[in-house]
Amino acid sequence: MTEPREIDRLVHEPGRLSILVGLAHVEEAEFSFLVETLGMTRGNFAAHVARLEEHGLVERSKAFVDDRPRTTYRLTAEGRRRLREYRRSMRALLSAIPG
Repeated sequence: MTEPREIDRLVHEPGRLSILVGLAHVEEAEFSFLVETLGMTRGNFAAHVARLEEHGLVERSKAFVDDRPRTTYRLTAEGRRRLREYRRSMRALLSAIPG
């Protein structure tokens, strides 16, 4: 059985988990799309995504499209691996609930 202390705390935080799950469904996504879709403030999103970038789970790309800045994010291979491992750990932990 997975112990609660074995749960990946970086991934487990609700804001970061939402970002990872959102990015798991797409190749890449723009900043404004993620903020709106996830229902986060710009500042909250920026803080959480910076932490994910710092640990190599998410990559950011910046470009200009029609003279406007465009920031996109994508899940890295490490991010996908950690999200899969988190899912496995949570399933194991929750399967131990009696009844």
